[in-house]
Amino acid sequence: MGADADQELSSIDRIRDAAIDLFGEHGFRATSLRSIADAAGVSQALIIHHYGTKQGLRTACDQHVTDQVRSRKKETVGGAAGGGHFSVVQQLQDAPRLLRYLTRAMTEGGEHTAALIDDLLEDALEYMEAGERAGMILPSRFPRDRAAVLLLWSLGALTLHEQVSRLLDVDLLAGDDAPESLGRYFRPALELYSQGLITEQTGEGLLAALPDDPDSARPTHDEEH
Repeated sequence: MGADADQELSSIDRIRDAAIDLFGEHGFRATSLRSIADAAGVSQALIIHHYGTKQGLRTACDQHVTDQVRSRKKETVGGAAGGGHFSVVQQLQDAPRLLRYLTRAMTEGGEHTAALIDDLLEDALEYMEAGERAGMILPSRFPRDRAAVLLLWSLGALTLHEQVSRLLDVDLLAGDDAPESLGRYFRPALELYSQGLITEQTGEGLLAALPDDPDSARPTHDEEH
């Protein structure tokens, strides 16, 4: 019975991994269950047995990619080299197949992509809070919006990876974990994160010119009474 359970788990993993590879390479719409079954060495019926539908399989792939980002976050927060930028690119730079999958998800969009990004944002908030507690990240007046902007920048770089390669000679999907291979991308990113871009006086002036944040302007319970 134990051997049967191991075999079933193995087939589930093979199907999911084959789907991640093919979805990332050809796209979700262009990838058939037959091609996934052939790549995984299983029948289409077994895919349907485990995942129900193609959309169910994609949901499982989304969750797996999210879990992989989550499993790397503590290393990113705790490591001296990675503590400053919390980039999805860095968290998955040793897994090019997952980066290709994420890139395809960003390009094709859809409700599954929105759910995936929501999961990544919640994780980003958690590990940025951990970075603040560790004294590695400055606190923010807009913590959730800041995390969202940083996540969008990171995912945007993935979506525009061909332009990143053209302008900076950096291949974000190569899966090369040698730091020097990503240096032209991460050096300016780290400079922006650690030193900033504009002076504090200029920043405060620009913030003052913006409309009040409706969340911060909302009266408290005591003020209402």
